[in-house]
Amino acid sequence: MRLSNNLFVTLRDAPADAEIPSHKLLLRAGYIRRIGSGVYAYLPLMLRVLQKVSQIVREEMNATGAEECLLPQLQPAELWKESGRWDTYTKAEGIMFSLIDRREQQLGLGPTHEEVITTVARDMICSYRQLPLHLYQIQTKFRDEIRPRFGLMRGREFIMKDGYSFHADEESLKKTYQDMYQAYSNILRRAGLAFRAVEADSGAIGGSGSTEFMVLADAGEDEVLYTEDGKYAANVEKAVSLPAEAETSPFTSFEKRETPGTGSIEKVCKFLKCSPTQIVKNVLYQAVYDNGLTVLVLVNIRGDQEVNEVKFQNELTKLASQFGAKTVLSISVPTNEIIASWSTKSLPLGYIAPDLDDDYIVGSKQVHSQFVRLVDKTAVELKNFVTGANESGFHLVGANWCEQFELPKLVVDIRKARVGDRSLHDPNQTIQTARGIEAGHIFQLGTKYSEAMGATYTNEQGEEKPLIMGCYGVGVSRLVQSAVEQSYDKDGIIWPVAIAPYHSIVTIPNIKDAQQIEVAEKLYTELNKAGVETLLDDRDERAGVKFKDADLIGIPFRIVTGRAIANGKVEVIKRANRESQEIAIEEVVNTLQQWVK
Repeated sequence: MRLSNNLFVTLRDAPADAEIPSHKLLLRAGYIRRIGSGVYAYLPLMLRVLQKVSQIVREEMNATGAEECLLPQLQPAELWKESGRWDTYTKAEGIMFSLIDRREQQLGLGPTHEEVITTVARDMICSYRQLPLHLYQIQTKFRDEIRPRFGLMRGREFIMKDGYSFHADEESLKKTYQDMYQAYSNILRRAGLAFRAVEADSGAIGGSGSTEFMVLADAGEDEVLYTEDGKYAANVEKAVSLPAEAETSPFTSFEKRETPGTGSIEKVCKFLKCSPTQIVKNVLYQAVYDNGLTVLVLVNIRGDQEVNEVKFQNELTKLASQFGAKTVLSISVPTNEIIASWSTKSLPLGYIAPDLDDDYIVGSKQVHSQFVRLVDKTAVELKNFVTGANESGFHLVGANWCEQFELPKLVVDIRKARVGDRSLHDPNQTIQTARGIEAGHIFQLGTKYSEAMGATYTNEQGEEKPLIMGCYGVGVSRLVQSAVEQSYDKDGIIWPVAIAPYHSIVTIPNIKDAQQIEVAEKLYTELNKAGVETLLDDRDERAGVKFKDADLIGIPFRIVTGRAIANGKVEVIKRANRESQEIAIEEVVNTLQQWVK
C-alpha cells in the first residue's frame, strides 16, 4: 500500500472522550473512527489487524476439529423465552437490543448465540453417532451497554468468535474444554500477548465451570487474584481465599452495652476497643426477582469482610424457584425512604442484630413476608463476638451462635477475596493482584439450554437424553485493542509482529531525491513479493512527519532510504526497542524475512 494513494489520516491529539491509552492511540493513528456512542468504523489498517487475529483464531479452532458456520444476528424472542433468558438480558442486565418488527413480533440483536445454536442442534442432532460436534463463528455482536467506554473494550457493537460444542457425556465435554483451553492459550501466545488463564464466574451464560483468559494490562477493567507459585488464579468475582485469622475476643460474657454514635464498624471498634474480626456485621439487602417480587435478605458476615456481589447474586438465584421466579433482576441496599415505604416499624440501621424479627415487614404487600437469612462462613467461626442489639445506640458483646442466636440454615461463601489473604491450596501462599482485560472465556454449560429447549439425542441404549454443551468465546476486536493497551510507548503503538497490519514501512525522507525513490520502490516491490507485507510512505511530507507517523501506527520495522544509500545501505529501525542499524540494500529482504518469522 502506498500512503499517498490511500485513506491515511493521523491526529496530533486524541478526542476528549478517549480515556485509556489504547483508545487514544487507535483513534490518533487512524485505525478507528467513532460513529456513535459505542459504535466505531474499522478503517483499512484496523481491518488488516482484525483479519490477522481472525485467521489465527480460525487456524487454532480448525486444528481442534471445530467447523465454522455463520448464525443469524437477528434472533426471535421466543427462543430466548424458551431458555428463560429473555427477561435477564432485556430487563435484569438490560444488554440486549430488542425490537418489534412490522408483524408485531419481538426480536433481539444477538449478544450471544446459545439459543440459536441449541435450536439448530435440536433440529439436526438425533443420535449419539453424530456426537461430539463443535461449531463456531466469527461475527458482529451487539450489547446495549449503559455506559459504552474505552473504545472497542466496551462497545455496543463488536466482533467476536463464539463456539458451541455438543456431547453425549461429561467426559467428552471436558476433553473439548481442555482442547479449547489449549487453543485459546495458543491464540494469545501467537498474537504476542502476555496473559493469564483464571477461574471465573459463569454469569448469565450459566454452566458448572468457566475459565477467563485475561490479557494483562494496567487499564484492565477486571481484577485478577493469583498466587506466585502459578497454581491459582481467578477473577475477583470468583476468587476464594482464607481470610486473616480472627483475633481472640476480649469479651468472655454476654451483655448488652450502650454504644452511642457507633453506626459503623470503625466506630464500634474504637468505642469497644475491639478488632473488626470479632464483629458479626448484619447487612440488609432487597432483591427484586423477575416475577416482580421483592425479597429482603439479611446477610451476616465478619466485620472486616465485604460481600462479593456476584457470589451473593448467585446464591439468591439458586433460591429463585422458591419464590416462583427464574432469576434476580437487581440487588441493592434499601434507602431509608424505601424502608419507610414497606417497614411496619423503624429499623435500627447500623445496629441490626442477626435475629432481626420478621415482624418488621409482616403485613407489607410489596415484599416477601419473611427475611431470607444468609450467614457467611467467616461469621460462623466467631466466638464471643460483637454484634448489633436491634436497638439504636446499643451493641451486644460476648455473643455466640446456638446460644444467644440461632445459626441461619444457609451457610454460604459470599465474601470478597482480596490481596493479602492466604491461598486455599497453600496457606503459605499470599494472594496477589493484577489488572486484566478479558479476551476469551470458555464455559462448561452442561444441559442448561438443552433441557430448557428440548434438545435431545438418542443414546446407544435407545434412551432420549439432553445434549451436554460447552461454549467458547474470543473477543476479536477487544483482543486487538488489548494488544495496544499492553504494548505502546509515548510515541505510539508497538504491534506484535504476528498481528501488525504490515510488517514493515519503507520511508522516503525526500521524495525529490530520485535515488531515494528508486531504492524505496525496489525494496517495496521485493519485500511484498517475498511475503514481507510492506507499506510505502511516498507522501510529500517532511521526513520528521513521516517518522512520527510510522511510530504512531506501530509498524514493527521501518526502512529509511536516507543518506546511507550512498554507501549501498539503508537504515532499519525496530519499533519495539528503537534499535537502529544500517543494512546493505541487497540483504534487506532476507534480513526482514528472518525477523518476520
